[in-house]
Amino acid sequence: MPQKTKQTPMMEQYFSIKKEYQDAFLFYRLGDFYELFYEDAEKAAQLLELTLTSRNKNADDPIPMCGVPYHAAAGYIDTLIEQGYKVAICEQVEDPKTTKGMVKREVIQLITPGTVMEGKGLQSKENNYLTAVVKEADRYGIAYTDLSTGEIKATVVTDEETVFNELATLATKELIVTEALPPNLTKRIEQQLGAVFSVQSGEWNEEMGSHLLMALDDSLAKQAVLVLYSYLRRTQMRQLGHLQVAQFYQTNHYLKMDYYSKYNLELTQAIRTGKKQGTLLWLLDETKTAMGARLLKQWIDHPLIQQTAIEQRQKQVESLLTAFFERADLQESLKGVYDLERLAGRVAFGNVNGRDLLQLKHSLQQVPQIQSIISGIDQGEWTDLLADLEPLEDVVVLIDEAIADEAPLQVTEGNVIKTGFNAQLDNYRDAMRNGKQWLAELEASERKATGIKNLKIGYNRVFGYYIEISKANLGNLEQPERYDRKQTLANAERFITPELKKLETVILEAEEKSMELEYQLFIQVREQVKQAIARLQLLAKAISSVDVLQSFATVSEHYQYVKPTMNQQQKLVIMQGRHPVVEKVLGQQEYIANDIVVDQETFILLITGPNMSGKSTYMRQLALTVILAQIGCFVPAQSAQLPIFDRIFTRIGASDDLIAGQSTFMVEMMEANQALQYATANSLILFDELGRGTATYDGMALAQAIIEYIHREIRAKTLFSTHYHELTILDQELPHLRNQHVGAIEKDGDVVFLHKMMSGPADKSYGIHVAKIAGLPPMLLKRAAVILRSLESQGLQNTTVEQKAVSEEVEQLSLFGNSETKNQKAIFDELKKLNVSRMTPLEVMIKVAEWQKKIEE
Repeated sequence: MPQKTKQTPMMEQYFSIKKEYQDAFLFYRLGDFYELFYEDAEKAAQLLELTLTSRNKNADDPIPMCGVPYHAAAGYIDTLIEQGYKVAICEQVEDPKTTKGMVKREVIQLITPGTVMEGKGLQSKENNYLTAVVKEADRYGIAYTDLSTGEIKATVVTDEETVFNELATLATKELIVTEALPPNLTKRIEQQLGAVFSVQSGEWNEEMGSHLLMALDDSLAKQAVLVLYSYLRRTQMRQLGHLQVAQFYQTNHYLKMDYYSKYNLELTQAIRTGKKQGTLLWLLDETKTAMGARLLKQWIDHPLIQQTAIEQRQKQVESLLTAFFERADLQESLKGVYDLERLAGRVAFGNVNGRDLLQLKHSLQQVPQIQSIISGIDQGEWTDLLADLEPLEDVVVLIDEAIADEAPLQVTEGNVIKTGFNAQLDNYRDAMRNGKQWLAELEASERKATGIKNLKIGYNRVFGYYIEISKANLGNLEQPERYDRKQTLANAERFITPELKKLETVILEAEEKSMELEYQLFIQVREQVKQAIARLQLLAKAISSVDVLQSFATVSEHYQYVKPTMNQQQKLVIMQGRHPVVEKVLGQQEYIANDIVVDQETFILLITGPNMSGKSTYMRQLALTVILAQIGCFVPAQSAQLPIFDRIFTRIGASDDLIAGQSTFMVEMMEANQALQYATANSLILFDELGRGTATYDGMALAQAIIEYIHREIRAKTLFSTHYHELTILDQELPHLRNQHVGAIEKDGDVVFLHKMMSGPADKSYGIHVAKIAGLPPMLLKRAAVILRSLESQGLQNTTVEQKAVSEEVEQLSLFGNSETKNQKAIFDELKKLNVSRMTPLEVMIKVAEWQKKIEE
């Protein structure tokens, strides 16, 4: 930062403050503006499209500067935060009118991407998470919070991949660390998640945040929470009474899905658009409250694995599903509930206003009706939740008595407190409203008492209110002792009386004192409401759960979902199952349902069939059905029996990660490796067209080896779709594998996809027909057909051009050298008789290796 030769006291103050906030834009308060200087000004002028000016323009080294009006600063701050920057708000903490010399200034808050409490950067239906990660040996402690709601959760994991997956699930905006994370992990977080890194240094002891640690036993989890809390205290510089006791969770207490699996399944974000539309969240979101919508996303990200908890939610959904009229009434009541979680946060944070409290009152007034509806349908499944549906009548009464029905947004400009709440405030308001009338009445009274008709009451800023009598009428005063002389003029005398002095005090104080008193009364009301924050947060969680469960019931009714039966026998039988999101887009009449049957005897389905026929949809359909079941929702099927899965792994669709320097095949192998490393017999694996990103023989060899490994070592339920038809003979070698294919028929030279799963392998790939549908040139398609017939005539039907090239290369071995050797002749004769289509890829590779060895002899 440039240094001036001679700094003014103000710039010295600026530099001393900026030194503590080098990684943030410093909004430095000067009168009615926040000013920025030097690099801050130059960068902010560009980002915010502000005019860049300079301070001391005539100096040799003028200071670059720009500014924004303080009353409009929020929008500019939001823009910077959305782009990943931090903003330090530096305010005048002394009254300039009563301060001699330099006004004292301090940073009162550091706003960061992870600590946003209001503004357009805070989406109503999304959490805004701030996460701390600490490392100790081979363990990582993770703690996260949404400052706007006050929830805190913590866990401990033992590998980098799980750290990344947790951060990805949270979509954390800001990551707090005490030391550098491993370089590869840091790079992935920055490139794929875009999180802002912040460093929090210092010493932490449990006493500092003991009230947050009561439910934690693990020392590393405690340390992560303390780092998080210390950062919040340092940046927010105020009471954080809404922060809840940190809750410990274990990642293996939920159905685990890694980053790639969630991405492939489009649970909350569409692959192509990055938006909510077209996702499972989009389908299920019939919530009526913002906090319900946030909880729905949390449930989708963390499906349950405890059967009793899953069945508890199912019972609640079923009770709402069968109570149509009650559910309609419940939805109407929920529409009247504002965001209780964030309202409680704003109360504790100190930035709540009168309208916020009115919203809180209106929300709480809906609770008795919600409570009554749930009680009316309860058969024991709602008992625990009903206990948390407390109406908080004391808070309702307080707000109703204190806050004006038309309270403004600002709390310092009056008209916030209701008339009748405070006698002194009512007097002030009477003075403001009736002051002129009181003066007119007093003037008339004094004229009558003195008989002086031109007596008048006036006012000036120096002497205040006075009674003015012309000197010609001074002799008419019968009781001059009632008047105290205040000022003498050339033609008149000005007096004051005890009564006028009393009125003066009331009137002059009324406006200023009333606003000051109103603000103090509002603060008192806010502090009283703050005492109920813990009860408010408990109520908010209960209402959020009710909202999500009614959303499940609404969706299940609309799309005719059924309650799945959960079992411990590893039995998966889905009859007439559908893809929930595709069905919503296409409509129920157009979507073709399919059965899925996988059990302990047959746990691998090898799926073949034409491209574009629906193999990927079929696989995603199973995964989404499992997730729906394990979050407690009903599922799109005629009937469903499901085991409880511990993990889902997917490899669906081709994708490059060019930013990270990874090809499609590399991504394929990384995703496959996740499954092979961590899957158990209770996991679900979905592999779609694995191995197509490399050479044909490589791809087939890897695909077969992976299938065999899953069959032998893991025994997880697996759907494996492939275009390598040669792999279908594996059902003869692997007893727990079954072939399935997607039906298709040819008619008049065109192919018709049936989108129906059938037993056995597909008879051909229909690749040329798919190319025709895609619109490739007719000349090209005719040439492809000729080549295909040529391959088929040579006994190489359903093999690729690359395979044929390998065979031809072997045939040409006899050309090397001046004459054929005996071994080469034998190889050539053997090749003529060989039926490549009946061999596995590994058998072909072994045979080629034998030939190579013979040639070298």
